[in-house]
Amino acid sequence: MDRTELSTADWVVRDAQAGRVERIEAWFGGHGYDPHRHDTYSIGRTLSGVQSFHYKGVLRHGMPGNTLILHPDELHDGMAGTEAGFRYRMAYVDPALIQQVLGGEPLPYIAGGLSNDLRLYRASESFVQAMDHPLDALEEQDALFDLATALRAVAGKPRGRKRLDYRAAERAREFIMSNLHLGITLEMLERASGRERWSLSRDFRVLYGTSPYRFVTLRRLDHFRALILDGFTLVDAALAAGFHDQSHMTRHFTRCYGVPPSRWLERIRVQRQRAGSYKNALELLPYADDSR
Repeated sequence: MDRTELSTADWVVRDAQAGRVERIEAWFGGHGYDPHRHDTYSIGRTLSGVQSFHYKGVLRHGMPGNTLILHPDELHDGMAGTEAGFRYRMAYVDPALIQQVLGGEPLPYIAGGLSNDLRLYRASESFVQAMDHPLDALEEQDALFDLATALRAVAGKPRGRKRLDYRAAERAREFIMSNLHLGITLEMLERASGRERWSLSRDFRVLYGTSPYRFVTLRRLDHFRALILDGFTLVDAALAAGFHDQSHMTRHFTRCYGVPPSRWLERIRVQRQRAGSYKNALELLPYADDSR
């Protein structure tokens, strides 16, 4: 296997454990993703090349040295800014983890999707370190505290917000997580939370970055991804995760991840098959020192 063979195929290395922060490292030679939206913060760093993406109607360019901070549920895409391709690491941080630190404040918003602020650079360091360094639970918890406080400090305090009922929103979130097998409605969430449904829906969006409906859909997609990585067929995984059929799941998957599920799975398999191991892949790819 030579440098040319490895670098011509897009690949993704993924580290995801239940209840923990999902991390990836990826390389793309050109087009990466169609426009899509996550319900997590996307916190990342470009390791080599130029990582270009449309965000809030503007074409932006991530390069080694700055920090990518994409807000939950904001539409964005991804592509190489030059013919050399780009490599990056990204962590997908559940807003509920940030709220464990903030305790019910509106989610901090970092304008523009890119930052050169040293506070964010340092606070994100643990999440974008080498993928062969797994985060233990205490290290991750410390890093989440640092990230949440840095986001709040850089974003500043929001103005003009009505008081939020964090406890009610959290009761609704916990109900969803325990009942994904049900056809969840706002009426059910109203009963579970003790909060009037429209006020609950408003607070949920501010606190967790997305609507209750989108939150339910993306948790089912999380389950679907776990199933196909375990070898389930797309149709069986879609039904087991709570979707009506495969086409229903595929529409939601593509809107969330920017590629259809077959392509998403192929990128992970390419890295495993061609690299043999993560360490061998890194030795063959161009690398920009991300120390600062």
